[in-house]
Amino acid sequence: MWPVLSEGESGQAKRSDTMGTAPIPTLLRQQAIPAALGILVLSLNGIIDTIFVGHWIDSLAIGAITVVLPISFLIAAIGMSIGVGGASIISRALGAGEREKANRVFGNQLSLTIFLALLFVFIGSFLQDEVLGLFGGKGDILPYAQIYFKIILVGIPFLAFAMMSNNVFRAEGRPKMAMMTMLIPAVVNLVLDPILIVGLDMSMHGAGWATTISYIASAAFGMWFLVFGGSEMKFEPANLWLKAAIVYEIFAIGGVTLARQGVISVLAIILNNAFFTYGGEISLSAYGIINRMMMFVNFPVFGINQGFVPIAGFNYGAEKWSRVREVIRVAITVGTGLACLIFLGIFLFNDQLAATFTKDAQLIEIAAPAMVIVFFATPLIGIQLIGASYFQAIGKAFPALMLSLSKQGFFLIPLILILPRFFGIDGIWYSFPIADIAAAVLSFVMLRIATAKLPRESV
Repeated sequence: MWPVLSEGESGQAKRSDTMGTAPIPTLLRQQAIPAALGILVLSLNGIIDTIFVGHWIDSLAIGAITVVLPISFLIAAIGMSIGVGGASIISRALGAGEREKANRVFGNQLSLTIFLALLFVFIGSFLQDEVLGLFGGKGDILPYAQIYFKIILVGIPFLAFAMMSNNVFRAEGRPKMAMMTMLIPAVVNLVLDPILIVGLDMSMHGAGWATTISYIASAAFGMWFLVFGGSEMKFEPANLWLKAAIVYEIFAIGGVTLARQGVISVLAIILNNAFFTYGGEISLSAYGIINRMMMFVNFPVFGINQGFVPIAGFNYGAEKWSRVREVIRVAITVGTGLACLIFLGIFLFNDQLAATFTKDAQLIEIAAPAMVIVFFATPLIGIQLIGASYFQAIGKAFPALMLSLSKQGFFLIPLILILPRFFGIDGIWYSFPIADIAAAVLSFVMLRIATAKLPRESV
């Protein structure tokens, strides 16, 4: 367990202070590996979930999960956006030595997360059928989606809190604790899936409760560490009262994450309905398989991106410009190399990967070649992610928002609306790599312009 440090300890630096002095490759490795492992286990959680659903319930149940998850993640993204926005402020405050400000921001994060998550869950519970229909819950998929959604809603406030605390831990230089908030729910879900779905024959109810209980476990760990586990953030009731300036800054920065998830949810609506129109329910299940693979195989690049944010934010706040440039360069180089290896694996083993999720030969025949098309531009995702995250880390909300929305909002959604009219279902698959290429070019240009403006002196 990490040692507990108090403000009164002399001769010892806070753990966060090492982000301004330690070598950048070492820092990035220390931050990125726990983040990547957390994402790996979390995505493996989704993989196993989908495998159990596909093999022990029905292949259409994969489509039901594909319908429900964008809705639940949209609500949970409230906690993530508050966490990301607050973490950006906290990183810069710690870099500037303003610890009291960091604690005030943390208190406001707690209040915002709890209130807004409960509000949106309340709304979602009353509009269940309308929301599911909007996201593509139709035909034979709908009964499965109704069961799953009703249970998942119970766990969403806990997921929102876990997402918020995850970003706080990373901002104060506690990547292993951030990893634990992702590791715990994954392990819990992996244990409960075979027990509830197979052992107790609870079918879709079992899948829903396994996931919900895992969210509760993650939130419980986050609360324990914040109160008893040695977090630098101090819980003070007075800081729970919302301050307009803090709330504005949290949402100005974290709103990027919320807007991105909002666009992803709009994308899910368009995608799911397009799949029904051009390929039927089975194509939606095929996309469900590919969507699970996206986070799973890209976990090293996502880990690099998450590790990059607090390092860039701290050093920007400390005005150590050469270190800011260095972490950008190292993160993009390593992320691109890993992404190239990822695509090679997809290209060589797409049939085997698709067959892992289902025994349905028709579903495998659709999913395997589509997977190669969707992942074709994967080597460029490191540039996309680091570009948007850099502006988010330094508190520049508008460019961060532009880059975060570029792939899904500016490119992918219009392409999905246009290309299938000419190429049918293949047009949907082609839209993904085209959008990746366009977003990477935009990110590269904006990042080059921004870094060219940084002072040359290192302070």
